[in-house]
Amino acid sequence: MNASHRAGSIAVIGRPNVGKSTLTNALVGAKISIVSNRPQTTRHRLLGIATFPEGQIALVDTPGLHKQQKTAMNRVMNRAARGALEGVDAGLLVVEAGRWDEEDTLAYNVLSDAGIPVVLAVNKVDRLKDKGALLPFLAQVSEGRNFAAIHPVSAMKRNGLEALVKDLLKALPEAPPMFGEDEITDRSERFLAGELVREQLMRQLGAELPYATTVEIERFAEDGELLRIGAVIWVERDGQKAIVIGKAGTRLKEIGAKARLQMERLFGRKVFLETWVRVREGWSDDEAALKAFGYGE
Repeated sequence: MNASHRAGSIAVIGRPNVGKSTLTNALVGAKISIVSNRPQTTRHRLLGIATFPEGQIALVDTPGLHKQQKTAMNRVMNRAARGALEGVDAGLLVVEAGRWDEEDTLAYNVLSDAGIPVVLAVNKVDRLKDKGALLPFLAQVSEGRNFAAIHPVSAMKRNGLEALVKDLLKALPEAPPMFGEDEITDRSERFLAGELVREQLMRQLGAELPYATTVEIERFAEDGELLRIGAVIWVERDGQKAIVIGKAGTRLKEIGAKARLQMERLFGRKVFLETWVRVREGWSDDEAALKAFGYGE
């Protein structure tokens, strides 16, 4: 082992929809966190393991922190985000280039109060129409705030990541690797399968409906080289069930087909996926139902 090898854990924190999961996936080099252009796609704490010759970073991807806590689901996600700070060595605050609002301040304060070094990743710089606005923005957000380092990046285009990794590793203690070189997450394939179905719900349904859906994997069995997976999509009302299924089942087929392809890519084997849609009224505002569906774990 290299004498100066570093290893430790870093919480990835920020308001919803700033690209935390896209950045985590880019650093890990594999898709472990689902992504969509909708806020609150990430609902669970999820560990992504990024291994480099100089060190290993355990990235704790978190749900977006938001001020509004209207439902039990919002409260569970905020608890998951704040709970991710327990025992971490540093924080990675992700913000969107050109935008800083109350929820960014909330996320910064949560990290600052934890008393850990905070590295700022200013994401989506490729989308800034006025590139000349970047330096004034960096000066504005760093004023009165203590960052160990500031990095403009594009997680989507993988720009600026090498320099970011160097500073993230600097924030970690000298230590041997915590995980094997080929490990990329602490989550099971069963969990990841459910997330990949949910990703398609987020991507293919209208603005409100995805938040009324969750996915439960009822069956996950190996059959030789084949994985047989049965997924239940839970909704809150009969009308939502009809929308998810679509005319003559077309939307449900599309959701299943795209999720299956993503599973085969991630698991490296053939997948036989069956999907069903069932109704459980008010599950997203019911703490017991959320626990049964694995939220807050």
